Amino acid sequence: MGGVQLEVERKFEAGPDAVLPDLTGVGGVVTTEDAGTQELDATYFDTPDLRLARARITLRRRTGGTDAGWHLKLPTAVAGSRREVHAPLGVRRTVVPKAVTEPVTAVLRGARPEPVATLQTTRLVTDLRDGEGRVLAQVAADTVTGTALAPDPASPAEVTTWRELEVELVDGDEALLDAVTEALAAAGIRPSDSPSKLSRVLAGRLAALTPAPAVPAAPPAPEPAKGRKKKGKRRDDGGPGPTAADVVLGALRAQVQALQVADIGVRTGDPEGVHDLRVACRRLRSILAAFRPVLDRTATDPVRDELRWIGAALSGARDGEVALEHLRAVVATQPVDLVRGPVSARLRSTEVADVERGRKAAVRALSDKRHLALLDSLDALLADPPLAAAAGEPARAVLTDAVRRTGRRLSARIDEARARGAQEEVHDDDAEHALHEARKAAKRVRYTAEVAAPVLGAPAEALVTCMKQVQDVLGEAQDTVVTRQWCTRLAAAASGAGEDTFTYGRLHALEEARAERADRAFWALEPTLRAAVKAAVRA
Repeated sequence: MGGVQLEVERKFEAGPDAVLPDLTGVGGVVTTEDAGTQELDATYFDTPDLRLARARITLRRRTGGTDAGWHLKLPTAVAGSRREVHAPLGVRRTVVPKAVTEPVTAVLRGARPEPVATLQTTRLVTDLRDGEGRVLAQVAADTVTGTALAPDPASPAEVTTWRELEVELVDGDEALLDAVTEALAAAGIRPSDSPSKLSRVLAGRLAALTPAPAVPAAPPAPEPAKGRKKKGKRRDDGGPGPTAADVVLGALRAQVQALQVADIGVRTGDPEGVHDLRVACRRLRSILAAFRPVLDRTATDPVRDELRWIGAALSGARDGEVALEHLRAVVATQPVDLVRGPVSARLRSTEVADVERGRKAAVRALSDKRHLALLDSLDALLADPPLAAAAGEPARAVLTDAVRRTGRRLSARIDEARARGAQEEVHDDDAEHALHEARKAAKRVRYTAEVAAPVLGAPAEALVTCMKQVQDVLGEAQDTVVTRQWCTRLAAAASGAGEDTFTYGRLHALEEARAERADRAFWALEPTLRAAVKAAVRA
C-alpha cells in the first residue's frame, strides 16, 4: 500500500471578486507568505455508476504541484478531515495502481475504475506562519476548470469553471481553522456546500444515479368506522408519522455505511478498524433479528449468518491484543519484587506476534469472496427490502414491541445466569457462559433502543445509557475470561523456557478478583436495567 496520511481542510466559495483578507494575527498567525503559483492537472477515476463518489471517496492521478502522483481520499468520522493514500505517478496514465485500489476493494467489488472527469487548477498558495516560522496552514486560492466526461462517447462533455479557497492544516489545529473561517466570513467568503471539487463537477450525474431512499410508503389506512374518530400518532406537521420500515431501513442503511467505512479502515491500518467493523456487524445482526416483523427473516437470516461469520473471522485480530495490552498495564503497576522473570518482555513479544497473526487473519477474511458477496447482499436488501407484515405499520407501536421483546430476552438470560450461580460469584464455565449470554442480550436491547430512540424519545435514550453500563461491567467480566486464559498459556510457555511462573499466577488471581468486582457491579445494576426496560415500553 502507498503512504497514508490525514488531511484536515475546509473549503470556501470565492466569487470572481473575492479577495483573500489579511490573516496576520488570526489564530496565532504572525506572518503570511506567498508560496507561489502551481498549475495542477488531475484525472479522476471511478466506476460507471460512480460508486466511489457516492461513498465520498475520490481517486485521481495528478501532475504539477508538490505532491504529484496517485491520490485516494477516504472519508473519516471527523468532519473536514480525510485520509489520503498516495502512490507514485508511474508511467501508465489510465491503469490505476493496486496500492490505491486495494483499500476500496469493498466499494469497487471487481469493477475497474476509469476516467470520469478532469480538473485543471491554477493554485495561488499562501503560507500562514507562527512566530517561529512554522507553517500552521496553507491557503490555496484555486481557479478551476472541471470537465465531466460523458459516459457515452457520443455525448458532449460538461465543462464547469469556478473559484474556491482551501485552508489545509499543516502544524496548526482546529482552533486555527475556526479563527480563519471567522475571518473569511467577515470578508464575505462563505464555506462551500460542495464536499469536493469532483462532487461539483459530477453533480448532475450523481443526482441521476442516487436514488431516493429505499423506504416504502405506508399503505393507505382503512377508513374509520362511521361515527368514530380515526386514531393514530401523527407528526407535528399534521402528516402521518413514519412507518416501521422507514425507521428500520434508515438504521440499516446507516450501519451498512459504517461497515463499509470500517472495511476501508481495516485495509488502511486504522487501529480501530477491526473493532468498528465488528461493531457494525453486531448492530446489523441485532437490527435484523429484533425487527423480523418488519423484514422477512427468510431473506434476512442468511445475511445474519454471514455477518456472524465475518465477525468471528475478525475476532482474533483484536481480542488477544486487548488482553495482552491490559496484562502489560497491570504488570507495570506491580511491586518490582513481585514481577519475577522477563514477564514484560514475554508479554510484549507475545502481543506483537498475536497482533501480526490477527492482521493477517483480517486481511484473509476481507479478501474472501464471501465477504464481498455479503456486501452485495446488504446492498440488495436495501435496494429491494423483503418487507414483512408490520413494515407499513406506525413506527411507534412496532418499535415499542421490539424493545419489549428484546427486554424479555434479556430478563430470561439474567434468570438463567442466576440459576447457574453467577449471582453467588461462581466462576465455572457454565456461570461465565450464562453471563456472556446476558451481555449479548443487553447489546441487542441497546441496539434496538438506539433504533427506537428517535421515535420513543427520552425513555429509549435512558435505556441505551443503562445498557451501555451493563455492557461495560459484563464486558469487563468477559475480558477476564480471555486474560485468565492468556495467563495460563503464558505460564506454560514460561515454564517450558525455565522461567519463574509466580507472576503469571498472581496475574491470574488479580483477574479473578476483577471478575468478581464486575459481577457484583452487574447484580447491583440489575434492578435499574429492568426498570429502564419497563419505562421504555411504557413511553
